[in-house]
Amino acid sequence: MSHHYEYEKTWPGKENFILGETENRDVELVHTGYGKDMVKVLHIQRDGKYHTIKEVTASVQLTLRTKKDYLFGDNSDIIPTDTIKNIVHVLAKFKGIKTIETFAMDICEHFLSSFNHVTRVRVYIEQAPWKRLEKNGKEHFHAFINTPTGTHFCEAEQRPNGSPTVHSGIKDMKVLKTTQSGFEGFIKDQFTTLPEVKDRCFATQVYCKWRYNRFRNVDFQAVWNGVRDIVLEKFAGPFDKGEYSPSIQKTLYDIQVLSVSQNPEIEDMEISLPNIHYFTIDMSKMGLINKDETLLLLSLSLLPICASSSKFYVFLVGVGATKIPGS
Repeated sequence: MSHHYEYEKTWPGKENFILGETENRDVELVHTGYGKDMVKVLHIQRDGKYHTIKEVTASVQLTLRTKKDYLFGDNSDIIPTDTIKNIVHVLAKFKGIKTIETFAMDICEHFLSSFNHVTRVRVYIEQAPWKRLEKNGKEHFHAFINTPTGTHFCEAEQRPNGSPTVHSGIKDMKVLKTTQSGFEGFIKDQFTTLPEVKDRCFATQVYCKWRYNRFRNVDFQAVWNGVRDIVLEKFAGPFDKGEYSPSIQKTLYDIQVLSVSQNPEIEDMEISLPNIHYFTIDMSKMGLINKDETLLLLSLSLLPICASSSKFYVFLVGVGATKIPGS
């Protein structure tokens, strides 16, 4: 295998750099990247007395055309991570933050158009859940309250001369209902100790992520709001009577079907609803009958999801869904 690099002959001092004299033929760099994590910024848009805010935390990762910084310690192509941070701040000032998705694409576009040796930009952004104060339907002009009912996040990735790939998602949305959930009819063998239950608490922490099939003329905030409302609708059901869930898998699938069908911008979606277990506390030794009034949180199982845009995989109540071509 040839291991010639354009900087190999010209790098000053290379002949004195023992590890750099000859590339290790037993080790090959496969993936490289670096960047700046946890870049925080609060952007305020002032329209007279009416102010709008977006507080975000961004992570930016760059991949460069050459690997000379790894192979020979040559830093001449490296964009310092402090510069990356400053660029995010300046882009927020001059571009604003209409949505975190458009801001992520602005960051990608800047690095690709400003540095021709950058071959890939990946941006991850989380938005702080600030909500405008209101009372009796009247909105406050400049005061907000932090309402952590689910985190809005996005990912954008772009390469030179290519279109950005954009994902949005919801995470850390904790929901619970005290009835209209059960689990019956499962396999039973000599190792089964779990009893069937017709009525139980159902609690979970929602993780949901979807990919857009286009990036222009998309109301990203409206799509996110719509998916969030669907998650709550299919989890809770009508306010007066709820909706029965025979399994977490069924609720999860119903959320995906409605989300993908009602949002033509969504190409595929993955979702995880880990089971947060609450069990009735046994008070019989104290001579008390606990009629499911007092429960104990036993465990929170948050495990990774296996999914792709073209197949369904299930891993402990995780699944991916995609649109069928032509539908």
